[in-house]
Amino acid sequence: MYSCWCRSLHRNTKFVLKLGASILLLGLASVLFHNRNSDFSPVSDTQFLENPRISASPVNYQENEDQVPKKDNGGKCDIYVGDWVPYQVEPLYNMSCRFITDHQNCIKNGRPDSDYLYWRWKPRGCDLTRFDPLRFLELMRNKSWAFIGDSISRNHIESLLCILSRVGEVVHVYHDKKYQSQKWLIPSHNFTASVIWSPFLAKSYIPDNIDGVSAPEIELHLDILDENWTKEYNSWDYIIFSSGKWFSRSAVYYQNNTISGCHYCPKRNLTELGLDNAYRRVVKNVVDYIASSNHKGTIFYRTVSPDHFEGGEWYDGGKCTRKVPVKEGELEMNWLDKTLWDIEAEELKNASARAYEKGVDLRVFDVNMMSSLRADGHPGPYRFYQPFSKDKNAKVISDCMHWCLPGPVDAWNDVLMEIIVNG
Repeated sequence: MYSCWCRSLHRNTKFVLKLGASILLLGLASVLFHNRNSDFSPVSDTQFLENPRISASPVNYQENEDQVPKKDNGGKCDIYVGDWVPYQVEPLYNMSCRFITDHQNCIKNGRPDSDYLYWRWKPRGCDLTRFDPLRFLELMRNKSWAFIGDSISRNHIESLLCILSRVGEVVHVYHDKKYQSQKWLIPSHNFTASVIWSPFLAKSYIPDNIDGVSAPEIELHLDILDENWTKEYNSWDYIIFSSGKWFSRSAVYYQNNTISGCHYCPKRNLTELGLDNAYRRVVKNVVDYIASSNHKGTIFYRTVSPDHFEGGEWYDGGKCTRKVPVKEGELEMNWLDKTLWDIEAEELKNASARAYEKGVDLRVFDVNMMSSLRADGHPGPYRFYQPFSKDKNAKVISDCMHWCLPGPVDAWNDVLMEIIVNG
């Protein structure tokens, strides 16, 4: 599959920085977006508010078909290339699932349409079996999973926990002070699932007031991996890494514990290294670490999950109001998502051969295409509870990055099931 990933990074140096409105709204966001939920209690979802959003010439997905693998050398169906087809079967769980963060509980929050729930991912040339929670737990008896990354990783594990809770008791056994890293146990099968908060996968200092009006820059060590996950790396049987979106934020970069540059730091006399260079260095370090390890389980690197802000960004009126999936080529992927995806592809291709030689099972979990077609699956204004109950014309900031639960992200688990069962 990796041979199909070969391509060059299309760099775009014309960054359009839309900061005027964002400065005003960042302060508002820090007040509005605090959420309290059962197992995911104090975690705020302000992570979807990239600071700043960097835009450039959009990329047409259809014009880059060579970037997505079609079929491997054995002629097997590629489960990552397909279409969303109507599927009039109820989701595997509903809005009552206690693991859903309030901001992603679109039905509970009053989203009036429900068509987005009735689609399934259909690879071209084969069928994808629906996730079977009982079979999954039997296969995963005495096993452990870790989802390492940002709030999209939390979005994903919530989906998995909701599905598994329909067939087994899920016990919350650990959380850190901010409920960012957590762990659950299904006693009947001694199965554990953890989410590890590591938005950069590298060592970083993230100020508490990161979403405030005058928030200081993030401090990011490009050459040191985050010990939040490295210290437990060999204890997990299955790991899903992901990152990317946080690299668009203003940050000061360190190498060898010395400042080496920054990304968008106009008040400092530092070299602009660019978020693409920073992300490449960190991804390379992560996959090199994996490829040179002695890990005996299965490791996935999940590719970037595109957002779908249309008509602007989150801070200047961008919305996601579609009701059904789009067709391939109908929407364009923005510069940020395209750049992140390119970097992931190149670095994973380079590391895969070395991992294979070492006996390390490193795989690409490429949700990019299937997610890029689901502009209908985001909370939008229904990130908030009943946002139009008092004023049908109320101006509400939309979330077009995270996913409604139930929703399209559930299909990611269908893909994982297929990989586990059939390799």
